[in-house]
Amino acid sequence: MNSANLGWLVALLVLGLWMLGAHNRVTALKAAVLAAWTQVDAALQTRAQALGALLPRVAEPLASEAAAVEAVAGALAQVQAAADAVRRAPLATDAVADLGKADAVLSAVLVRLVALAEQRPALLGDEAVAAALQGLRNAPPQMAFARQLFNDAGSAYNAATAQFPTRLLGALLRFGQAGRL
Repeated sequence: MNSANLGWLVALLVLGLWMLGAHNRVTALKAAVLAAWTQVDAALQTRAQALGALLPRVAEPLASEAAAVEAVAGALAQVQAAADAVRRAPLATDAVADLGKADAVLSAVLVRLVALAEQRPALLGDEAVAAALQGLRNAPPQMAFARQLFNDAGSAYNAATAQFPTRLLGALLRFGQAGRL
């Protein structure tokens, strides 16, 4: 083996090891995004369970405010549909953006429902309603923490895939961009 062939072999070996290292780094960052998504998903499910317990209990006492109850139920359905899409592809920017929009709508209509429920002493006396309301009060900080963790993990992944020379591997290894909530 002559020195020219040995030089090419060493260059190919270095290139192969670099590609392996870049792939492993991006794969680890992708795993961090997926782990962060599980926390967002858990927060969404906790809130959905609290709403699932609350909505049937307040529907009759708040019959005069049926539009508020229906708005929350509709917004919850949109969040659940968007969350299902993100579960299938946690790095899909469109799905994550849709979830963020649906979650903002739910948060906005939920404020009114909670205020209406808290104005009714009879509802607050119901242990199931009180527990659901407490769960809904605990949901925003939990969701904010999970969302921040997800966004930080996504930003690290996006930064790694955008850096040269890893960016050159993006098309070959199908590195996409992670969405932000």
